[in-house]
Amino acid sequence: MTVRAVSCHSCAHHTLRGAPWRTSTFGPVLSVIRYDTVEQAIAIADDSDYRLSAGVWTRDAQTAFDVAEALEAGMVWINDWHLAPPQCPFGGVKQSGIGREGGPGALDEYTEQKFVSFDLSGGVEGKAYGLLFSTPPS
Repeated sequence: MTVRAVSCHSCAHHTLRGAPWRTSTFGPVLSVIRYDTVEQAIAIADDSDYRLSAGVWTRDAQTAFDVAEALEAGMVWINDWHLAPPQCPFGGVKQSGIGREGGPGALDEYTEQKFVSFDLSGGVEGKAYGLLFSTPPS
C-alpha cells in the first residue's frame, strides 16, 4: 500500500477513538489511524455524521484519485491541506452543511431562474397562437 494516511478534519472510527472524534471538531486536529486496506481506511474516514473535508497522502496518483472519489467529503486534498481558492466550491456533506460557497455555482443559491420571451415582430401572423388571437376572416 502506498497510501500513508487518510484523514479528515472531523472523523475517526468510534471503536478506535471514541465518540468525541466523530463530532464536528474545528481547529488544528488531524486523525491518524492505522488500517490494513484502502477500503478499510475509507470506511473509517466515512464513519462520521460530519464531513467538511478530507486529506489523502500518497505517492500513487491513481490510488489518490480513487480514494478521493470514494470518500464522502465536500472537499478532498491530495498531498496538501486546506487549499481553498475562491474559484473552487467550498462546503461539506452530511451534517457539515448544504450548498457551496465559492466557485461558479455559488451564486446559484441566491438566484432564481426565470425565462422571459419578448417578441418585437409586432404581429401574430405565422405564429401557432395566431389563430387564437387573430381577427376572424370576414
